Amino acid sequence: MHPDFVLLNARIATIDAAGTECGALAALNGRIVALGDSAAIRDLIGPGTKVLDAEGQRVLPGIVDSHAHPDAYAIRLRAWTLVSPDRVRTRDELLAAIRRRCEAVAPGRWAAFYRLNERACGGYPTLAELDAASLGRPIFILRTDGHLGLANSAAFAACGVTAETPDPAFGRFDKHGGRLTGLVRETAAHVFLNAVHGQDSEADIAEGMEMVQDQCLAAGITSVANSLCPSKAISAYQRMHRDGRWRMRMGIIASGRDEPLIPHLIGAGIRSGFGDEWLRLIGVEWCPDCSTSGRTAAYWDPYLGTPVPGEPVPNTGMLLYEQDDLTARATAAHKAGLQVMIEGVGDRGIDFALDVMEAALAAHPIDDHRMRVEHCCYVTPAILARLKRGGFVDSSATGFMDELGEAYAANRGQEAMRWMWPHRSLIDAGVPAPGHSDFAVCRVSPWTAIAAMVNRRTTGGTDLDAREAITTREALRAYTWLGAWAQREEHEKGSLELGKLADLIVLDRDVLDGDPAAIAGTQVRATIVGGVVRHQA
Repeated sequence: MHPDFVLLNARIATIDAAGTECGALAALNGRIVALGDSAAIRDLIGPGTKVLDAEGQRVLPGIVDSHAHPDAYAIRLRAWTLVSPDRVRTRDELLAAIRRRCEAVAPGRWAAFYRLNERACGGYPTLAELDAASLGRPIFILRTDGHLGLANSAAFAACGVTAETPDPAFGRFDKHGGRLTGLVRETAAHVFLNAVHGQDSEADIAEGMEMVQDQCLAAGITSVANSLCPSKAISAYQRMHRDGRWRMRMGIIASGRDEPLIPHLIGAGIRSGFGDEWLRLIGVEWCPDCSTSGRTAAYWDPYLGTPVPGEPVPNTGMLLYEQDDLTARATAAHKAGLQVMIEGVGDRGIDFALDVMEAALAAHPIDDHRMRVEHCCYVTPAILARLKRGGFVDSSATGFMDELGEAYAANRGQEAMRWMWPHRSLIDAGVPAPGHSDFAVCRVSPWTAIAAMVNRRTTGGTDLDAREAITTREALRAYTWLGAWAQREEHEKGSLELGKLADLIVLDRDVLDGDPAAIAGTQVRATIVGGVVRHQA
């Protein structure tokens, strides 16, 4: 039998435990069957073998992004308007973008926008400015963190919200002088998100996922885990699988926000690992903590800097669950064989997540539980020791480092950067810390995040404290093998070894031995999934 795919003339870093490198590989039926030099692998080629010449370029395992939101991104790519800092640089440009979109929207229809970073475009617009730009259409603008948003008067009216409407539990309609400012926080933002997403269909998600796959494959991502995945997306993904529309691999992390979903999984006896190499249930997740850049994440000490009008003073952030309630939910899932993941961003939020997970483990002890604190940004020495002691995974939001690093430094102070995403300390302590993008909160590409892990500086120059810098190989391991390990797939992916899935990427530069300052600009020349070329630049 001949392989159906062969890669020649490569500089392959397998990212295995021994740090093995080689020049070529062969795959059959989607899995690696040979590794060696090009001369030996060339001898295996048959008449039906697809041959790719890497032309001496660096080759790595495909990126495993262990926490992102492809379902939401699919809808936003299809129907929302992007207002990230590369699109709008001033408040006037933002208001002009709103006006252009609303001119194209029929009266009474919603216009939605995403990835607003008010720090990069002159602050939040006023409610009056939003009303003038939106031409009477209801609009909602989701901040880049996904935890806050802006609504105009038409949107408040469409959702039945007035200045006298009580704040929802774990949310806030910001007011200043007794009047709505337009800014809505946490569960209050979900009032408007639910209205905008109310018309989304499974077909809409599937259609948008074609674009998401294109972007992921172009960035070198061969596997992504859908954080807080709702039942509608799960149904869409199963339809795509049935129709043979997957070109990359998808892990499902079922959403605790979709209220009946996790109890239904428990009742059906479905455990983590259910599925196959293309679509698999990874675990379950709840989000009790919030956003540091949006000044809502829970910290023990108050935020620094100028408060946003309507923000509580002093502000130590907020939590979105009662501890006893979340403990009962997490314990039931853990006992049912579902891998538990709980978001914690600030130190108070991480402590809250660890309180819940420790209680679940006390009720049902398991040694290799791989419970994950998602995002896990502000890891003080005390929290690091607690992660180590309990065997917990620091599922690190490294995507925040470059894009949100400036806001983190401004809101928490330069001294706090010592313990934000402290990968040097985590590695030295033996705490597993895979990296993830959290797209569409941040960009899809992992390369600016990997650069920030190595250089501890954003592309804009913000100092993230070089004492926590790690090597490029360590950063790549966080985005490959550790990403797979964190979802119990290390025997399938994350390194290039015999019998594993033939998921690999060819880069335009040597990120391992080249200039660390050049990592952020990395481009992917080819992406191979299961021995099939799915992207070629």
